[in-house]
Amino acid sequence: MKNCEYQQIDARALGTPASSFQPCTEMKVPRLRRKWEVFPGKNRFYCDGRIILARQSGILPLTLGLIVVTSVLFFAFDCPFLVTHLTVCIPVIGGVLFLFVVISLLQTSLTDPGILPRALPDEAADIEKQIYTSGSSMYRPPPRTKEILINQQVVKLKYCFTCKMFRPPRTSHCSLCDNCVERFDHHCPWVGNCVGKRNYRFFYSFIVSLSFHTSFIFGCVVTHLTLRSQGGNGLVQLVICFFSIWSVLGLSGFHTYLVASNLTTNEDIKGSWSSKRGAEDSGNPYTYNSIFINCCATLCGPMPPSLIDRRGFLPPDDIPPVAAADLELSSFLAKNDTNMVGMPSSGHTS
Repeated sequence: MKNCEYQQIDARALGTPASSFQPCTEMKVPRLRRKWEVFPGKNRFYCDGRIILARQSGILPLTLGLIVVTSVLFFAFDCPFLVTHLTVCIPVIGGVLFLFVVISLLQTSLTDPGILPRALPDEAADIEKQIYTSGSSMYRPPPRTKEILINQQVVKLKYCFTCKMFRPPRTSHCSLCDNCVERFDHHCPWVGNCVGKRNYRFFYSFIVSLSFHTSFIFGCVVTHLTLRSQGGNGLVQLVICFFSIWSVLGLSGFHTYLVASNLTTNEDIKGSWSSKRGAEDSGNPYTYNSIFINCCATLCGPMPPSLIDRRGFLPPDDIPPVAAADLELSSFLAKNDTNMVGMPSSGHTS
């Protein structure tokens, strides 16, 4: 009988580099990218997109530091004396107010304020087509505004050239964050974020609780100094609270007026619904004509969902494909692995 033996063909005989015959490697699969990684606005994201901050958030540590330092000095130097001579409830009240202030500050700073996603290319092209179709003159560009009716009052919607869309009512584009924010109030550097529809309630609770906390510390320090009849370490807290209490109380009072009127800081500064503009129907179309209902609508309504979906994955079409050269090389290596052929050689057996 003849025994067939098989040998591997020498790569040099075929003119093919020997290095081509390598184990098949898996095709490179592109990593799925989340939307926050390609977010067009000027924001910073942390914890895989769970936390959002403005790019210019350098004053936020200063705000948090002033609150923490003032509270630590109060608990360290004033509370022991006041507990001994007055009541043990003082540090308890101070601790509750301190926690409420810090939690409200962090919620304001780390919450999406109500950013609107920018128009997709197809949506932007459709809007541009509608704008130029509605234009009546060929020599003058068509107006980039729309008029809608809210509570029998005409409200103009302005076109955002950055986001490529008509801004919804009460929406404004923040130049610092480079985003359109729904129910935009203002950009607050002290909290390191815009204040808008989704975090205004946290901002209001922050400034109100800070007013109570500052007033409480100020009163306790004055009481401490009065009972001891000497300066001591309480002067540090006294100076900080004295210069803080008036600005914080004034800010709280101003925003209480805005909440009761269902206005925003942006609308109040611009005088959007002020009678100074001379229009007879210049009243606020968003008010419910009731202070209680205005407060409930602003502070106690359901939390609207975030619209930017920053932790969502990009569609496969938006993920950059693997380079064509890599794909060709992978297929070439896969084919070479199958080119293991045998050459018969004759032999004799006894």
